Amino acid sequence: MKIGQLLLLTMLLGATSLWSQNKQLLYDFYEIPQSLSVNPGVKTLQKWHTGVPFISGLAFQAGTSGVTVNDLFADDGIDFTTKVRERLLDAMSRKDDFSTTSQIEGFNIGFRGRNRPDDYYSFGVYGETDIIVYWPKDLAILGFEGNGGDNIGRSFNLGDLSVRGEMVNVYHFGINRKMSNTLTVGARAKIYSSIFQFQSIGNSGSFRTTQGQNNIYTNSITADMELRTSGVEGIVDILEEDDGISKRDLAELFAKRVLLGGNLGLGFDAGFTYQLNPQTTITGSLLDVGFIYNSKDIKNYTLKGSASNEGLTIILPEDVNDLGNDLWQDLIDEIEESLPYEENDSGYISFRPVKAYGSIRYDFGKGESSNVDCACPINMDGGGQNSEFYRNSVGGQLFLMKRPRGIQAALTGFYQKRLGRAMSLKTTYTVDKYSFTNIGLGLNFQAGPVNFYILGDNLLGYRNIADSHYASLQFGFNIISWNDN
Repeated sequence: MKIGQLLLLTMLLGATSLWSQNKQLLYDFYEIPQSLSVNPGVKTLQKWHTGVPFISGLAFQAGTSGVTVNDLFADDGIDFTTKVRERLLDAMSRKDDFSTTSQIEGFNIGFRGRNRPDDYYSFGVYGETDIIVYWPKDLAILGFEGNGGDNIGRSFNLGDLSVRGEMVNVYHFGINRKMSNTLTVGARAKIYSSIFQFQSIGNSGSFRTTQGQNNIYTNSITADMELRTSGVEGIVDILEEDDGISKRDLAELFAKRVLLGGNLGLGFDAGFTYQLNPQTTITGSLLDVGFIYNSKDIKNYTLKGSASNEGLTIILPEDVNDLGNDLWQDLIDEIEESLPYEENDSGYISFRPVKAYGSIRYDFGKGESSNVDCACPINMDGGGQNSEFYRNSVGGQLFLMKRPRGIQAALTGFYQKRLGRAMSLKTTYTVDKYSFTNIGLGLNFQAGPVNFYILGDNLLGYRNIADSHYASLQFGFNIISWNDN
């Protein structure tokens, strides 16, 4: 498989698979059963729930911390080459990224223990894709400008290349336990079945062109680079067949890997909810602490070593008769010996992108007490945990995520309003590397046992999606039982 094909596959998957890793609207929105997925220790009030298969958790998102589509392709009278220069090469740094993830819930079921009513059990399956590509600033400048002119003597950092991606199916089982009237804790075990994974992180090296001694220029390169892939080779081989049965073969391959036939791994989530007083609550969770051991369908590429050359050195007239392929081949052999490019099929461990949440919430605007019998979560008898129903909540949330180049953080302020017994609205303002003006709005609607929710981020960006650094939409349907109705 050629590296170019892998990069093309990466871009295609990145363009079609979208989901926000930071689910600030969903977090602590305990009226929605899917809030268990971002905090296994969230307050749970329902007796049982079941998601409508394949439409209980759907979401779409895209994010870029640098250039937008509109920056490059808007009809503003500016030459495209000038845009690339000013808005890509000059404006973006190696810390900027293009990232995307996706999640589709296969099924999601939860129920309260008959003999242990303080325990709420949940289990299900979902598929997730996560891809991040950092902007390779020095390599982009080298490709755009070349190594001549003002770049003579400049050292280009090969470590700017950093990319990671995976598609994985997750089987999970969790327990949510009310320890007391003020404390709820939860944990979830996960089995990962990888469909594919690739990563090229931790690269180092440099490329430099200087004035030569025996020739005009000397090119020097030092590299310690690696691209690891698992599950990619088999997919590309099927796509290259380009015949009538390739689609069927690809579907069978995906089905096999989804059903625990891929590279396997283990992980866990944990979280808690603690009431400091009847109106003040703090929460926290740690998600996807886990790994996958990649041992099937492995293909790795390495480039390690150092080389320096001044091109072809020709002595006239002695070498006139030797200006053929031999001189070029000798040069190639010399470079490959000093800087070997190799392939191997060694297995490796890939770690999931660990995520952490924390929040503080203040409830106010007391409504009716919770002992009223109704088919809604906010008035169900919580045994003291939710003995009062408050119509309003305000607070703040912190999100942290481990990425190849450090911790990615986001800070969110929120306000939640409960309208009657069947509807709840949550609005958020989030600051992160993608946007300083991210205003989100979430709606949860309960009609008897039918639950519907829709959560949208960065609403101001919908005025011009092409000029937005971030866009996200989540929605789903559940069937929920709050009491014996």
